This record gives sequence, C-alpha cells and structure tokens, in this order.
Amino acid sequence: MVNFCSECGAPVTRAVPPGDSLHRHICTACNRIHYQNPKVVAGSIPLWEDKVLLCRRAIEPRHGLWTLPAGFMENGETTMQAAAREAMEEANAAVDNLRLYGVFNLPHIDQVYLMFRGYLRDGKASAGEESLEVDLFAEDEIPWDELAFPVVHESLRLFFRDRAAREFSVHMGDVIRGSDRKVRFLRY
Repeated sequence: MVNFCSECGAPVTRAVPPGDSLHRHICTACNRIHYQNPKVVAGSIPLWEDKVLLCRRAIEPRHGLWTLPAGFMENGETTMQAAAREAMEEANAAVDNLRLYGVFNLPHIDQVYLMFRGYLRDGKASAGEESLEVDLFAEDEIPWDELAFPVVHESLRLFFRDRAAREFSVHMGDVIRGSDRKVRFLRY
C-alpha cells in the first residue's frame, strides 16, 4: 500500500489515470503515478548425477522446510543471473547450463516464478546464510511433505516426470488460492 509520494512526499489517492483502465496510486500534488507490479522470483533445479539439490530454509516464510534455491530478482540482472545468484547465496552452489523449465503465476500474492534446470558444478554445495542445511536428494528421497512452497512441489513433480520420459519441455501454470484457502495448480 502506497500512502505518500516517493517524489514529493504528498499523500496519494487511488484513481484510474487518463488512458489507463486500472486503479493506481496517484500523487495529489505532483500527479506521479506509483505503479505496483508483480515481483519476479527466479530459481533453479540444480542437478548432480541423479540427485537434486534442496535447501532447508533458515528464514521465514516457511522456516525449516525444504526448497529449491530461488528468490526475488534484483535490478540490473537477467533471470538466469538471478537464478544462479540465488543458488550461490542459499547453497554456495555454482550452477551451470541453466535452461528455462517453468513459468508459474501466483496472482494471489503478485509473483511470477521462473524456474530453470541446471547442473551443479563439481557437486559442491553448503548452507548459505538463508539455509539451515543443503542436501542432494534422489527422487525417492525427496521430503515431499516438508517442501516449503507449491511451486517447488510442482517443479519437482514435473521434473521427475520429464526425466523418466527423457523429454524436457517448458511448463507454464497458475497457482490459485481458492475461497477455501487451498492452493490449486492449473497448467496450460
């Protein structure tokens, strides 16, 4: 929620600007429009031999649960650079040969996830500041009931299915939270 203009400090109001179709935060003094857009999360599925690298979260949300290395993009970086940086920050892991694997929309929290497949350089990883621990898991070792986020669960499920079929494609889908607060995954 924007209450004051970042340019002049005056209060903002919500209105539809001329030529637009959506309500925006508009400064009452200088008329600056403060756009709020979805945040982009970039992550990877780092592979070493037949195993996937997972990180146990040391931060909220979902402290103590397992995840793939992923996080918000920074200004000035590409999505692949962001995915590689997150693997280094969370798991001290260098990931090579990144390929787009999934685009997942989370409109209920204003996020878009871009997940990449890649290879863990030299099989080396250790817990970064945002991780309690990291480990390599074969498919039958994945702690499915301890995964932090629906996108991580779906990315891994699709990855192991594609790997078994020996055919990888780019997946797209929406994570929707229903009125019952349950999360559903819709693919297209």
